[in-house]
Amino acid sequence: MRVKICGITKLEQGQAIAQMGATALGFICFPKSPRYITPENIRNIVEKLPINIDKIGVFVNPEINLLSEIIINTKLNGIQLHGDESPEFCYQLRQLIPNNIEIIKALRIKSPQDLKKANIYENYIDTLLLDAYHPDKLGGTGQTLDWKIIEEFNPTFPWLLAGGLTPENVITAIQQFILVSEPKIEFNHKFCGIDLSSGVETAPGDKNLVKVKKLFDSLAKLRI
Repeated sequence: MRVKICGITKLEQGQAIAQMGATALGFICFPKSPRYITPENIRNIVEKLPINIDKIGVFVNPEINLLSEIIINTKLNGIQLHGDESPEFCYQLRQLIPNNIEIIKALRIKSPQDLKKANIYENYIDTLLLDAYHPDKLGGTGQTLDWKIIEEFNPTFPWLLAGGLTPENVITAIQQFILVSEPKIEFNHKFCGIDLSSGVETAPGDKNLVKVKKLFDSLAKLRI
């Protein structure tokens, strides 16, 4: 299962979180975010992280040429789009970046109707991310996604669960998608992992390593 910790701003924290077992780290490239980190600082961190961990840049309605330039200069290997980017935008982006760079599209879910948007991205992205809806903020709010809304969600491509996840509630969230419990956990509905930010922080952009360890201790109980 993928475990993405988003909002990394400090090298030492990124390295520690990678060592604990994270499979992906996220870097906020949206200047209005309290977790924003400059491209230069992203590169300085990325160059010192393990090769086998995904490094994802998070953007909000970016200018497409600038985005592709940042990705190349920072050595990120994934893009998360967290604004109102259309399937057409995703298609154009794919033409500008190397094929091995993952495109993740985030959707903020308020009602079951919002899930219908997922299907229109099917042929244009690699992974979907479902986040909680907030009227003023685009992510990292700590607001929990209503899991009942996604009980019947069954897309044709992989997706990550975000939205108010914490070490205390993550197991309850994941258990909704367990298909087989013995001898090894498997998941249904194309569920492939989780994304946390505020749930493992002391303050925006400052990760709490005690909380991160507690998260991985909880996940270890599921044998994933």
